[in-house]
This record gives sequence, structure tokens and C-alpha cells, in this order.
Amino acid sequence: MIPSGCTCTPGEHHVLEAIDLTCGYKGKPVLEHVSLSVESGQVTCLIGPNGVGKTTLFKTLLGLLPPLSGEVRIDGIPRSSLSRKQFARKVSYVPQTHEPPFSYPVLDMVLTGCISHLGPLESPSREDLARATEALRTLGIEHLANRSYTEISGGEQQMALIARALMQNARILMMDEPTAALDFGNQVAVLQCIKGMAGRGHGIIMTSHNPDHAFLCCSDAILITPDGMVSSGTVDDVVTEANLRRAYGIDVRITEAPGANGGPVKTCVPTLT
Repeated sequence: MIPSGCTCTPGEHHVLEAIDLTCGYKGKPVLEHVSLSVESGQVTCLIGPNGVGKTTLFKTLLGLLPPLSGEVRIDGIPRSSLSRKQFARKVSYVPQTHEPPFSYPVLDMVLTGCISHLGPLESPSREDLARATEALRTLGIEHLANRSYTEISGGEQQMALIARALMQNARILMMDEPTAALDFGNQVAVLQCIKGMAGRGHGIIMTSHNPDHAFLCCSDAILITPDGMVSSGTVDDVVTEANLRRAYGIDVRITEAPGANGGPVKTCVPTLT
């Protein structure tokens, strides 16, 4: 069962776009002339080595940094014309980690996701509580509802943050390294969750340090290299041996293995000298 208000209505289409975007700090460009779009049902993986501007681009898309030139649009509406609350109703953000000031129960943490729909003096309603409980159930962590958020595992915390993002009822989700610091099993669980949300109509852009994640759950990829090249397109077109060598400065091979459904699964294998 999909939580009420946590999935897209059939036929709805939503898109986050960057149009000829140049972003940076204090007037100094870090990335120039970036164009991309993330649409309903699509997962885009943003990859590249440290220091090439992934975080800068992410902050600009979120509106935390003003673009030096170009524009960010949500459903055709310029980001600059939307208030923070209006933006939060369209785009939700899942951070890499989150340390609340108090040891909230997981259910209360998830309920904070409905703030963008509440007035200044309003509290979450019974309907909000039901939606939060259903979001936890959908993600397989309903049993954690009354546990302290600070006492559960990293993978469980990440699932709770995703549930909180779903409570915003936003159609576009931006995830900053959602599998960072997670063990192998929890990484797969989070990636499976991301793939499932795309299947329910959410558009997702996620950053990752692992190019394999693009093959596992993404339809599209954006690769940024140290020399400023920004490649975007389908995963197969972007995550190539030549592009990975250019981005990371290492020799790498892309191989295939049989997948669970009988189709091939691609993986990146670095070669050591």
C-alpha cells in the first residue's frame, strides 16, 4: 500500500530544470553552462570526484546559493519566484546526515516533513499522523516509530529521512549521497527504495561517489570532471570507461554480470597497477 499523499497522482508530470546554469561563490564560477532536467519517474545520478562542484551545483538547485547566471525552474516556474515554503511543496531534500537538537522519536522526526503544509500555529493532524505511519510502513521501518532517532542505525536513519521527505508531498526529491557511510546491505536497501519511489512517479536526483549506483537504480547520469566537463544523458552514454578515466584519473573496466531478472547488470572494476 502506498501512503496517501506520498505518491504522484497518475498522469501528473513534474520537472526540475537547470538552464545554462553557472554557479559558484562570491562571483567566482565553479561550474559553467550546466543544463539538466529531472522528471517524474526518473532517477538521475550526479557523480564525479571530490572538489569538482557537485555540492555547489546541488546547493544552487536547492536555492541555497544564487546562480551566477542561468536559471533553475520547477514545473516551468523560476526558482527565484518561489518562497522557501512554496519550493518545499515541490522539491524535498534528503541530507546525507541529520543530527536533531533533541532525541526525537522516529515518528516525530517524520512528521516534521509536513511543516511546509502547515500554518504558523497549526500542528500535524490525525491525517498527517496516518500518512507518517504509512510512510514508515511502506519503507519497512514502521517498527521504529517509537525508537529514538539518534539510537537507530545509519541505514535506518536514512530511511527515516526519506520518509520525512515523502511527508512534504513533493514530487521531486534531491538526495545528497543517500548511501554514504552505510554498509553494503543498507546501501542496496536504500537504492531499492529510491528505485521504488521513481516507479511511483517521483523524480529523483542523487549524488554518489560510486558510479555503480548509477547502473543499479538510475535512468540518467551527470558526470563532472576536474577539467570542468559536464556530461549528461542516459547512464549507458555517460558512465563509460573513457569518461570515468577522465573524471577519476584511473584505469577502469565496465563489465556485465547476470542480474536477478535474467538481464545484464553493469559494474565498474578499477584495475590496479
